[in-house]
Amino acid sequence: MDESDNLEALSNLLTELSTSPYDFSLHVQHLRLASATRMEEQENEAREMFANFFAVTDEVWVPLVEAKEKAFDIRTMEGVKEVLETYERAESDYLSIPILRKHVEFLIGRHAFCVENADAESELRELCSTEATLAAISSVVAKGVGHITESHILWDLQKDWEHELLESARGVERELLIGHLDSAYLTRLQQPHSNHGETFQSYSTFTTNFKSAQEYESLLVSASKLRSKAVKAYDRRESFESQLRQSNYALVTYAAYIASERRARSPDTFILSTLYERAIAEAAKRRFVEDPSAEHALRMFWSGYCDFLRQDDAEDKVQLNTLKRATKSVPGSGEVWARYFRFLEKIADDEEPDEELDAYTRAMSANLIQKDVEQIIPVVLARAGHWKRQIMSGKSGKTISSALRGSEIRSVSFTEPDLDGLIGLLEEGITVVRKSSKTGDSGGLRLEKYVTDMFVNLFEAPERAVAVWESTAKHYKTSYLAWTSYADALIKQSQYDKARAVYADVSTKNVDWPEAIWQAWLSFEHLYGSVEDIEICMDKIERAQNQVNARRAREAEKASHQAFQMAAEQQASNVPVTEVPPPPTEQAAAREAMDVDVPQTMASVDGGMKRKAEESPAPEAEGSKRPRMGEPGVLIDRENCTVFVSELPTKTSEEELRALFKDCGEIREIKVTRLPNAVVATVEFSERDSVPAALTKDKKRIRGEEIAVNMAWQSTLYVTNFPENVDDAFIRNLFGKYGQVFDVRWPSKKFKATRRFVYVQYISPSAAKEALMLHGVELEPGLALNVYISNPERRKERTDADADAREVYVAGLSKFTTKEDLEKIFKTYGAIKEVRLSQDKDGKPKGFAFVEFERELDAQAALAANNHELKNRRIAVTLADTRVRAKRYDGNTRDEVRSRSVRIRNLPPGTQEGLLQQALAKIAHVKRVEVFENLNEAAVELDSAAEAGRLLLVPDSIIFNGATLQISEETGPSSRPAAHQPKAGGLFVPRAAVSRPRAGLGRERKTTVVPARQASTSKGSQGAKGQDDFRKMLGSN
Repeated sequence: MDESDNLEALSNLLTELSTSPYDFSLHVQHLRLASATRMEEQENEAREMFANFFAVTDEVWVPLVEAKEKAFDIRTMEGVKEVLETYERAESDYLSIPILRKHVEFLIGRHAFCVENADAESELRELCSTEATLAAISSVVAKGVGHITESHILWDLQKDWEHELLESARGVERELLIGHLDSAYLTRLQQPHSNHGETFQSYSTFTTNFKSAQEYESLLVSASKLRSKAVKAYDRRESFESQLRQSNYALVTYAAYIASERRARSPDTFILSTLYERAIAEAAKRRFVEDPSAEHALRMFWSGYCDFLRQDDAEDKVQLNTLKRATKSVPGSGEVWARYFRFLEKIADDEEPDEELDAYTRAMSANLIQKDVEQIIPVVLARAGHWKRQIMSGKSGKTISSALRGSEIRSVSFTEPDLDGLIGLLEEGITVVRKSSKTGDSGGLRLEKYVTDMFVNLFEAPERAVAVWESTAKHYKTSYLAWTSYADALIKQSQYDKARAVYADVSTKNVDWPEAIWQAWLSFEHLYGSVEDIEICMDKIERAQNQVNARRAREAEKASHQAFQMAAEQQASNVPVTEVPPPPTEQAAAREAMDVDVPQTMASVDGGMKRKAEESPAPEAEGSKRPRMGEPGVLIDRENCTVFVSELPTKTSEEELRALFKDCGEIREIKVTRLPNAVVATVEFSERDSVPAALTKDKKRIRGEEIAVNMAWQSTLYVTNFPENVDDAFIRNLFGKYGQVFDVRWPSKKFKATRRFVYVQYISPSAAKEALMLHGVELEPGLALNVYISNPERRKERTDADADAREVYVAGLSKFTTKEDLEKIFKTYGAIKEVRLSQDKDGKPKGFAFVEFERELDAQAALAANNHELKNRRIAVTLADTRVRAKRYDGNTRDEVRSRSVRIRNLPPGTQEGLLQQALAKIAHVKRVEVFENLNEAAVELDSAAEAGRLLLVPDSIIFNGATLQISEETGPSSRPAAHQPKAGGLFVPRAAVSRPRAGLGRERKTTVVPARQASTSKGSQGAKGQDDFRKMLGSN
């Protein structure tokens, strides 16, 4: 843009800022446009405006301070005061070593000016005297002294300046400076910092030069004792500091560092307070450059910091100052404002005006909280809680009876804490929530529960509670919680007929959890109904179940068809054009890019990214045509080419979405999904360059309603480190508290049985960000949950795809070698994650093992163990090779695997291997599951033939996702589906191999070879056997 365009854009932006001054992104744009004009005055005005509304980082403050120093005459008292006030403002926003350093340098410069200019103003000479400057510099240095890796920058400035003063000082002044510097050294030696060795050496030199020789040894011994604790404290944290540097100060690393510090029995306030300040400052910098995850991290860090200060019983002044800083930094965080309100209530003086009232007004005037349901509710509850406690303590001038006069509640009054105002506040909060989100409060209608509880227990007006729940149920028509709460309120009023009518009406409606409605109705009838009422209820529930099951089956069939089409297109596009084969009649459905059940390379089903301990390395066949990662045309970058569209009108069509996004780039596919109470869609483009344009469609309108557009991964969480017994229902219940869950994807365990992670996708990024508060929560003692936004750029960091780079292969082992022997040798090279010692079916070692380390560098170091002597044998140690897939099983091994395997048919479309394994593990010990989507079948390998028999002999049918599973013996030669056969002729050619013992019976049968055409007619003799056949076989023995 030319200069005139820049000025016009700047003028338009200023108009927007006048109406939305708390829009952070507008201030960032303002700064950029002002910089583009190259007009220093415009830039400084933009910085000043930004700093007035938000806490800002040194990217804003450093040039602003420099401009102040130029604009004012710092040779005068007025100019120096103006600059010092600017420094105070800058330092109150975020911790910044560069700002503190400039502040110290400014103080030193003004002191030097006053010393050199005897005619300087008397007030200025007093302000910049040696004593005043010493105190001022000490105060500034103290603000950054807890930064254990950079505080030396400030302290060294102060130390060097004081040493310069000592060189020229005489008499009493000299003695005072020696005493001050000696005290400063001893204090510094007791503070953890990175260059404590240099500090101690400097103190030694200081003692030599300014203390008597007789004192030298005793002073050094005493100082050495003082510093020992600080040195140990720094050494304990050095690994985390190293991780911060290596991760480029990633926010997740800061979070882990903070969690580690808070787990200590007695957290170190000196370290932890500054660590929070550092994390907050880093998150603020990332927000400034528009990192999408920075805002949420900033809110979480501020909330944690305020909570820590409260738990640590910090001084009220410190807590109040921190809370004020937090509200300026994240004015859109309801959780931070709620903490501020509670603190003001706690320290409130009856004689003082209600400061909380002013804080509440400021919180709502920013118009940020009202945009997010999860921020509105904490603010309203905190304010309402304060008013309620004031009323209950008798500080209100209103009585309960006066508050209940009339049927209408007057509008909210903020002049005094009365009952009318309290109810009005809550009802206004409910209205704002409903305007903000169609789905309402994901935490469970908290405001409605609060106000109805007050009507029942405080006002003794239960009919008002019934009215609230009635309006709630009518508004949230698909919410089971709203309807059951309405019915419960009627039941408490003994309005049984009306409650029965509510249950009967809603039982056939499309609600988000119909089973909960049916169960509640049936329980109600058992308590209050007659036999006829119970039977009518059961009949209606049965009809409703049939309707719901039919609808779900139709949705599943449609989803399966769409998934098959998508998979076929993906598989075709994944192969280079020169290698595309003639199209087959059936193709296996490939998974989407984020599906954790499929490795990212086009691996065969014989193996995965990780080998088992029983698989020894073998060189890859030469001339293999198998595509490798990174070859052109092998993978589609689906995660980075897809946007997720939510908050769609109910009847949104694919054509409307295509019309909206057609100008963004070539659209590969649009998929609309209708959830119980929401409609969402995915729009996939052919190229990732189309995505930025697509994201500009956020807040556009379809059918008069605003829609939300974001990257799909921004609403997806990567969750790991949970207990082994956690299943799909637990995850959905745990994460469902923070928003509507769109999908939960579990990993396949066919490549590694110990994999414990899951992807949880919400319908909105805000819900995913809220769920990040589960990060660090201990579901079991010592097992902290890890929850991250599933950024595809960090896929390697959150999967075990690079496990082979951290794994060594150990061969030449003695048969007497144990895991403990290997751990003893290899733990000297670094932390070991797992040792897998290969054993035969009798439990005897096969002579090789795999050792997996936590870090790749440790695996490299472990190669030094090559040729090490263990149990009188020389072992060979090499790095594991991801290309190796052991396929050389002998016939007995294959037979043994089949003897403890079963085949499952009639799987519902889109079955996840991880979910199927969870369901079967409740019946028998499952080792491995592999699903063949094109056949709707799965091969299941169990721990033993006895476990296979247990699964085959289950007396009741196994229902999985609405489908009745058919279980039979595994008869194929491997767990893979047979290659596609032409439709002419038999269905398949049965294997021609030596029969194996059946499910541990030990009964050998003769080899039978059946021609292909005969196979189609010999169904009973060679087909898969069912449960009745298996029982007959047991009886014959």
